[in-house]
This record gives sequence, C-alpha cells and structure tokens, in this order.
Amino acid sequence: MEVVMSKEKNISTRRDFLKTSAIGLGAVLGGYPLLQGCSKSPEGAGKAGAKKVTSCYLPITDATPIILAHELGFYKELGLESDKPVLIRGWAPMAEAFMAGRFNLTHLLAPIPIYMRYSKKFPVKVVAWDHINGSAITVGKESGINSYADLGGKQIAIPYWYSMHNIIIQMIAREFGIETVIQSKTAPLGNKQMNLFVMAPPDMPTAMASNAIDGYIVAEPFNAAGELLANGKIVRFTGDVWKNHPCCVAVMNEKDLEDREWSHKVIQALVKAELWALNNPEQAAHILSKDGAQYLPLPEKIVKRAMMKYDLETYGASGGTGAIQHPEWQTKRISYEPYQFESATRHIVEMMKLTKMEGDASFLQSLDPAIVHRELMYTAGVEAAAAELGGLSLFAGVNAKMPTVREEIIKV
Repeated sequence: MEVVMSKEKNISTRRDFLKTSAIGLGAVLGGYPLLQGCSKSPEGAGKAGAKKVTSCYLPITDATPIILAHELGFYKELGLESDKPVLIRGWAPMAEAFMAGRFNLTHLLAPIPIYMRYSKKFPVKVVAWDHINGSAITVGKESGINSYADLGGKQIAIPYWYSMHNIIIQMIAREFGIETVIQSKTAPLGNKQMNLFVMAPPDMPTAMASNAIDGYIVAEPFNAAGELLANGKIVRFTGDVWKNHPCCVAVMNEKDLEDREWSHKVIQALVKAELWALNNPEQAAHILSKDGAQYLPLPEKIVKRAMMKYDLETYGASGGTGAIQHPEWQTKRISYEPYQFESATRHIVEMMKLTKMEGDASFLQSLDPAIVHRELMYTAGVEAAAAELGGLSLFAGVNAKMPTVREEIIKV
C-alpha cells in the first residue's frame, strides 16, 4: 500500500536517554569501546580546500566508497594525495569536524546537509550519493515485535534525528496509526505510541541484547550484528519500503568545487569505488572488515552478511521474517548508484516536514524542494565520472533510456 503522509507537529522534549555498558558485545565488536567518543584526526589532516584528500567516516557500510577510493588507490591513480580516512563515532562530531575544515570530504546521512545548509547556513554540497538502501529495522527476541503494528508501546533507537531512518520509521508508524513521541524512557508510553531516541550505531546491538531497548533502525553492519551477536531479527529492510533510496551522501564544501580539476578527480574516484563495490561485494566486505583493512569493528562474516545476504528463505513474507515484501523490485540489501535524483530530493524534503525531530526544525516548513535540489546537489561531477566509466546505466536501478530521471516508489 502506498504511503499517505499527513502533517504532524514537531515535539522537542527529549534530553539524555540511555547509556549502555561497554562490555558484553563490546568485546565481540573488535575491541571498539561502545561508548567511545570521536576519534581524533591525525596532525596536519589539512583544511578545506587543500589538495590532499582528507576524509572521515562512521564505521558503517555506508562509508564504502570513501574508504575504497583511498584503500584501492583510486585517488592516487588520478594524481591525488589522500590520507587514510579517519574514524569518527558520531554524526554530530563528524558534521562539526567537516564544518570546521578538518576534512574536505565526508559522508553524511542524506538529511544532514539540508540541515547544515538551510539551518546553519553552511555552504555544503552533495557531490554524490554514497550508496542506496543498506539499512533495516532490527528487533530484540523478547521485544514482542513481529509486525509493524507491534511498534506501538516500544522503545526504538535511531542513529540521528536528521536521518532517512527517522523518516522511514515514522512513515511506517503513521501508516499503522502509531504516534511517534520523543520522551524519557521512564515516561508513560501508550500502546499506540512509539518512543524514539538517538543512539550511536555500535551501541545498538548491546542495548537490544540487554533489553534496554526493543529495537532499532540503522545502517549495516549493525543489523547483521544484531542478528548474529544479539539474537535479533530483521523485520524490514528500508530498501523494501522505499525502493533504492539514498541514505548516506558524499559532501564537500562549496568552496572546494571552485577547483574544478581537483574536485572532479575526487568525485571520479568515489564513483569508480562505487562501481567496484557493486561488482565486487565479497572483496569489499573483506577489505572493510576486521579481518581485512579493519575499517569496521566487525569480522568478515558479519560484514559479508550485511552486504550480500538478501534471500526470501530468510527474509521473505512466506516463511521468513517478512523483511522483504517486494521481491519484484529486485533490489539488494545494499547497492550503489551515485547520481542525485531530483525526485528523491523532493521526497526527502517533503517527508522531513512531516517527521518529528528533537530541536527546532521549523526552518524545514519554508523550504522549496526544487530550490533545495538546485542549490544543494552538484551533479556535474557524477555525470562526468560515470561517462568516463561507461555511463550511469552501469549502476543499480538506473533506467538506461533516462539515466538521470526516476520515479520514487514508496510502499509500506
């Protein structure tokens, strides 16, 4: 059934919610302390506009192109120097580090650049989609959640307020008549209310395993980790709700695009990395994993599952968990398509206006989606890079006859 959206007032009542122990699954997650703050960038990481590529990432599969562009030497092939991408364990500190000029390239959840440009007035540009799909709703064994109607009365973690995860989980809740609230865990919660709160992705499996939360919606590999390490269950892939949706995007400071030669080479390396990951998912999983180049804090078995396992026997509507309701879409658990479709920008902006968030989000109501797309998205670099590789039709979900146009398909 196609989603029908209705306006809801913004609620801003939540402060600190939950801290979980850094033991248990923390040891399994590669020795990464689950309550770690942000990693520091190396000395001399460079300021925005520097010719060396300085990038940072969150330890999720969304960062695949930024990681592989460096690790596979694609920047070097184009005559660019690059530092190893720096791990940062939170969206807010990563956005702040990028805005402060510590890095000239990063990936951000697709709604964050909208907030940065139109609330904070920062000259950010989305230079490519980093990937498509790649997230899911995972619930605990004792949560009592077997269908989306069961989200009522539950405590659900999201990675950030300005995220596709927040947009999609609230879209699903509205369809099933469940009210989203943002409040303390100890506050009364009705059986037709769902409480949302922000939690760092690596903390989510531990919190779910200890029954501190009922479930979460997040990027991989923490859904696969929830399955294999916390006895959780994936009840819906987000790419099965919104076909081939963007999630993380690659961003630069608008000033860096003034150096067209340098910026286009950076974008070309990213686009090449996406095509390589699309065609070599098993090798990509190895490189990212703890058993490879150790960019992610999880073993290859989990990262490989996060990037490749998408079968009806496990996840189908008949006999599986129900995470895949639309097999006819022929989507993947995570895939790659760098072009920033205007239709998707329009939907994201309109959906953000309906999505409850903590803090003042009133700036959203005056945004014109067409203007946002024109001002925020820099598509020329992707088009040029794709042309060098053989065209956009090489990527997932692209219509070869109209490679820069698509229809957004959203069904709960």
